[in-house]
Amino acid sequence: MRIATTFVLSLVLFSSFGQSLKKERIQKLADQYFVEGLNTLKDFLSLPNFGRIPAHIDQNLAWCERECKSLGFETSVLVSDGVKHLLAEKTFNKLAPTVLVYLQIDGQPVDSSEWLQASPYLAVLKECKKADCQEIAWSKIQQNWDPNWKVFARSASDSKGPAIAFLHSLKILQREKIQPACNLKLIMDFQEELGSPSLPALVEAKRDQFSAKVMLIMDGTRPPGNVPNLTFGARGIATLKLTVFGARGDLHSGQYGNYAPNPVFALSRLLASMKDENGRVLISGFYDGVSLSKQQKELINQSSEDRAGLLEALGIAQPEMVGDTYQEALQYPSLNVRGLQAADVGDEVRTVIPAKALAEIDMRLVPETPAERQIQLVKKHIEAQGFTILDSLPTDAQRKQFPKLVQLESRIGSKPFKTPLDSPIGVWLGHAMDRALGEGTYVRLQATGGSQPIEPFISTLGIPAVSVRIPNPDSNIHAPNENLRLGNFHEGLKMCLGILTQQYE
Repeated sequence: MRIATTFVLSLVLFSSFGQSLKKERIQKLADQYFVEGLNTLKDFLSLPNFGRIPAHIDQNLAWCERECKSLGFETSVLVSDGVKHLLAEKTFNKLAPTVLVYLQIDGQPVDSSEWLQASPYLAVLKECKKADCQEIAWSKIQQNWDPNWKVFARSASDSKGPAIAFLHSLKILQREKIQPACNLKLIMDFQEELGSPSLPALVEAKRDQFSAKVMLIMDGTRPPGNVPNLTFGARGIATLKLTVFGARGDLHSGQYGNYAPNPVFALSRLLASMKDENGRVLISGFYDGVSLSKQQKELINQSSEDRAGLLEALGIAQPEMVGDTYQEALQYPSLNVRGLQAADVGDEVRTVIPAKALAEIDMRLVPETPAERQIQLVKKHIEAQGFTILDSLPTDAQRKQFPKLVQLESRIGSKPFKTPLDSPIGVWLGHAMDRALGEGTYVRLQATGGSQPIEPFISTLGIPAVSVRIPNPDSNIHAPNENLRLGNFHEGLKMCLGILTQQYE
């Protein structure tokens, strides 16, 4: 009898734990605490956060630790290969599942001269009409703020904005004495933009501390259309640097033109051999293993796509022919030339035959196309074009023997991951989004085109992961004048409040 009573009491406690807030209450709370959350974000954005600078890591970690402790979390500074990470955890109910939440805190480096404001780390409020953005007084948010106004600062969208949306939602629940429906572990990463090189070893070494049922990723922008979004995967990344060599030094183009080969043409022919005019990669085996079934395509394409609107927004006449839709294209590996260099241009241009030509390449990867394999395929393709591949600068002997020399350097970054769209975590998040925003107001995407350092958690802990997308697609992440739309931050609060109060079934 006592056992039965205890069991029934446990069920009652669990069912009442984490109030399932209605849409109207969520809206009211987001409205009530919006300005405070935006001011908190402004304060956080004032901290420079380039992950290569230890002092930047320390000051951002200290800020996060204070914020988490104010919410009643226990914190631990975890060090891997000399790099600090912050883990914050709190048990609200032993009967509830634990959710691991990934927060990216660092940002890309900045060139202040390219920003249209005093400093990239002093957030400003602007009203934008297409490309024309005019600064307005920050105090205006105390009045009737416009959802289309934007906060401009480094990491406003990528990803301090999403991090604050989540942390401030916890503060809202704390103020309103509402218990979350799950236990939480927050991992804060201060080197995501560097590829989180020390994170895999950390997850392996501290797997028990990271144990959880599922993982949420507070990182990434929304797709064109700015519809609230859940993304169930990310592509990995590998990079290559190709240096094609000509003569030992730059040569006068009049004296040696028609005699000394220009490495720019050799590099151009090599790059052209890698893709056809429709954008499909011609490297043998590049797409091997990737096959989309009819059912997969139906799931992937559940979110409507405005093809004409997307082409207009991008300013292009037609897309590359990899996949029938934008979302299908993201299910395949890609090959991109992200930078070219040879001699000088503009005011510094000279009449020379350059001694070398460089191409920087990135490959986005899917689970079926591991980085090691793709790099080897590229190497075989280069050799098939008659090049001799070097791992260092050419020697005099190599210059005499081989007419086509290329130095190849490679680096493997984040690995890809994919969570099924119809998985239990998707059902849980779907209920939360429906309750917070209304049915039919969000989309599920199978994968983002970008990369995230999440795969170590998935493979080591054996848990699924989904990214909660808050920032606007025109946020200029990684570029000068990065921004976050106020309406998106407000929606982000509602999304987080919905998720935190949704019981996992």
